[in-house]
This record gives sequence, C-alpha cells and structure tokens, in this order.
Amino acid sequence: MESKRAFPSQEGTGAFSKDIEKGREAVPFPSTTISSTEASSYAHTQSSIWQKLKQWNARFEAFTGLESRGIARVLPSERQLITASSYLQIALLWISCDLTVNSITLAMLGPLVFELSFKDSALCAVFGVLIGCLGPAYTSTWGPRSGNRTMIVTRYFMGYYPSKICCVLSMVITLGYSTINCIITGQLLSAVQGGGMPLVVGIIIVAVITLIVAVVGMKAFHTYERYAWIPQAIVFFVLVGSAGPQFDTSTPSVGNKTTIIGHRLSYLALCLSSPLAWATCAADFFVYYPPSTPKRGIFLSTYIGNALAFCFAYLLGIGLASGVAQNPAWATAFSSSQGALILAGLSGLRGFGSFCGVILALGVIADQIAATYSSALVLQMLDRRVARVPRWLLTCLIVVIYTACALGGRNYLFDIFQNFLALMGYWVGIFLSIALEEQVLFRAARSKRVLSSEREAGEFDDGYDWDVWNDWRAVPVGLAALTAFLLGWVGAVVCIDQAWYVGPIARMVGRDGADLGLWVGIGFTLLTYPLLRILELRRFGR
Repeated sequence: MESKRAFPSQEGTGAFSKDIEKGREAVPFPSTTISSTEASSYAHTQSSIWQKLKQWNARFEAFTGLESRGIARVLPSERQLITASSYLQIALLWISCDLTVNSITLAMLGPLVFELSFKDSALCAVFGVLIGCLGPAYTSTWGPRSGNRTMIVTRYFMGYYPSKICCVLSMVITLGYSTINCIITGQLLSAVQGGGMPLVVGIIIVAVITLIVAVVGMKAFHTYERYAWIPQAIVFFVLVGSAGPQFDTSTPSVGNKTTIIGHRLSYLALCLSSPLAWATCAADFFVYYPPSTPKRGIFLSTYIGNALAFCFAYLLGIGLASGVAQNPAWATAFSSSQGALILAGLSGLRGFGSFCGVILALGVIADQIAATYSSALVLQMLDRRVARVPRWLLTCLIVVIYTACALGGRNYLFDIFQNFLALMGYWVGIFLSIALEEQVLFRAARSKRVLSSEREAGEFDDGYDWDVWNDWRAVPVGLAALTAFLLGWVGAVVCIDQAWYVGPIARMVGRDGADLGLWVGIGFTLLTYPLLRILELRRFGR
C-alpha cells in the first residue's frame, strides 16, 4: 500500500524555501544618487511586489495541485515509506522512459552509418547498454541517501561553483534529447498520415502533452510512468512479428579489419552514451524515498529496468536498419525519414499498423517527461535568482526552447544523433570517474573517522553532510575536480571522431577513424584526480 505522505508539496518545500531565500542577493539600486528615504521606499516597493508574487504563486500551486518543491533538500521527515513494490515501480519507470522509438532510431546508425552487420551491431549495442546503465544505476542511489537532486550532489565532488559547468552540460543533454524526441514523434505521426500531417504539428503535439504532466510534478510523473510501458511493449512485440522476417542477419560488415574495428568502437560509444546520459538526473526521481532505502535495491532496479528496455529497443532498431539494403520498400521509406522506416515495418498490418505507429509516437512522451522535469530543476541550480522562479514556470520555458530547436532542426535527425549524443557522453563519463574516486578514495576514509553516534543521527552518510548542500564553504573547493575534468576533455579531444572534427589519435584507426574520446577522457581523469585532490585537501582542508 502506498504511503499517504508520498510527494509532499506543502510548506517549506517550494522554490521560495528558506534555504534558497537565505542566499538571495540584494536588489541593486539605480546608479544615480538618491536619498536614504528614496532608497528605503524603493526597497519597500520591491519587497512588497516580491511578497505579492510569492503569495499568488502559492495560491496558484495549491489550487492546481502542482508540485511546489524546487531544489531544496527533501528532509528525512518528509520522505515516503518504501515497500517491496517500490522497487518494481522504479524498474517500470525506467522501462517506460527507454522502451521508446527514439532508442530504436539511435540503434539504426549501426548498419546505416557505420555499415556494421547485424551481429556486430547487436554485440556493440548490448555491451554498450550493459556498461552505460551502470552510470544511472549508481547516481540513482544518491536520491534516497541525500534527499538532493542529482546536480546538487555534484557540488560534493566538483565544488559549488565548478559544479555549475555540469549543470550547463546537463541542460544541453536534456534539451538535445528532448529535441530529438520531438522530431521522431513528428516523423511517425506524419508517416501515419501518409505525409499529410506536417512534421510541425507532430512536434507541437508531443510538446503540449509533455508540458502538462511535467508541470504537475513528481506524483503525476510517477503515475504516468507506472503504466506508459504497457502499450509500448505490446507494439514492440507486434513490430518484431511484423518486421522480423525482413531482418538481414547474414550480410557482413563493410570494410577491412581495422576499419570495422574503428566502426565498432565508435558505435559502441554511441550506444553507451544514451543510457549513460540518464546519470545526470537519475537521483531526481527518488529523493522522496527514505535514507534507509538499501542502495543495492535502488541500483539493481534502475540497472535492470534500463538494460532490459534499451537492449530490446536497440536490437529492434538494428533489425529494421539491416533490412533497408535488401527491401526496396523499406529503402524508400527510409529516404523519407526514420519514422517512416519504422512504420514500414508495420505496413503489412494495414490500418492496425497505423494505429501501432500512433502508439509508438506517443510513447516518446514518457522519455520526454523525465527529461523536461529534470531540466527545470537544473536551471534553478545555475543561479540563486533563477532558483526563486517557480519550477512550473521554468518547465514551460524549457518546453518552449526545445520545441523551437525541434522545429528548426527537424530535417537533420541523423546528424544530431551522430554528432551530439556521443559528445555528451564524454563529460558524463569524466564526471562519474571523479565522483567514484572521491567516494572510494577520500569519502570512505573520512566516514570511518566519523563517530557512530553522528552516523546514527543521520548527520553524515559515507563522509557526506547532506545538510550543507547550499553552503559553498562546506563543500570541496573544486579546483582538483575542475582541473581533472578539463584534462579529461583534453584526452577526449585528441581522440574524438565526429563529422566536424577528427582528433590526431582517432584518425589513426582504420579508414574512417574511431571515436576513442570517451575511453581516453576517462583514463586521463582517473590518473590525475587523486593526486590533485590530495594537494587540494592539504591546501584547503576540504
């Protein structure tokens, strides 16, 4: 039975919470010379307007039932109870987010762009998923432990101000994926209508539905994700039965041995990047679970849910792409759009196939909601003044931004996939390397020195004091992490292989090069961070 205290949204939880208000900057006065009386009157007017806006927002959120909490920490007393069914809910949430047509479309790049065989593509995709899903499984455990959102926890590794770089990059990831989701949905809906529905209309449809659920907040989000996977799974199996006989599992990969190896590495990194990107927001969805929640349970539920969904969707996308060379009808559909290719796999079902296409298109919304919800929270972390803006209003802004990007880039989906997703995976891998070394090499040692009474009181957790999340003087300075982060990027840049730039090391592999940026970037970071962190601790003591 679910707790009635789930997802509180009452006093002390909003974007206007006391934690945020303490850091509010004073409103600057005009540069002209004014008397003390005028200054006092100006300040009083500003304060009065601010108070009225807060009161109006509180009444609006209470009337509409919107989640009022922003980035303020969820205290242990505000958490919901966790039951055995909660772990199933976590797995289903991730299945709903990942068992979507955008995962199918990404996997198509194996046969269509990297010219890999079905077998090579499938192996790279599955191994990429198994590695990439470790990232969100790890960061998801931060939610119950800390009560803080994912990018807030980065302050304990990167420092208060350097962590804002991660916030900006996280925004880029979520906006990029949201743009892709809108385009794919528009393509599918347009293909269902035989091209009669403009792509623009489909993009707007998914944006509006996403906005409604994301604005309401966490409770609506969890409810939606609990059931969204069901129609998706049914249609996926229908697509397997309809299109499976046309999959080409015998044609070999194209190129000599070194070229194929390079393509395998590049495609592996691409397939890894998509699940890995969830690491930037995985904790956001579980901050209402109690600190006593077993980390192993959260980790396994997240890992299994992500891995099952991504593997199923990737293999289906690889199969569809493999059949393009042998099936003229599929080749014609692909020349129109990736969405049309997916619908071609259902063409044998006639009207029912079109209905399945609509279900697939709307299924992308489950993924879109999660990204949109987290984006608004990340935006609040960039600046204290932005943090005072209500979450629901920032959500509206986020939706407007990625809808505009989708409308502008609707004809360049494959370019966005190939040049954007792998690049974003670099920084997530580099950041996770810093977080793991900080926890294993430094925080774990500190935790052993903390008195058992302090740990039992909940003041510390593995060397972290989660109550100081908004105090820049209580978290690491961040110089070591920032330096290691930048050095990791240096390693990534010299090994990058993208359409717009190929690093000197990357071009040495095969005919077309290989994208080694993720692996080398992680290696540079792992080697440099420990020494830099030791020097930082000796100099600053935190």
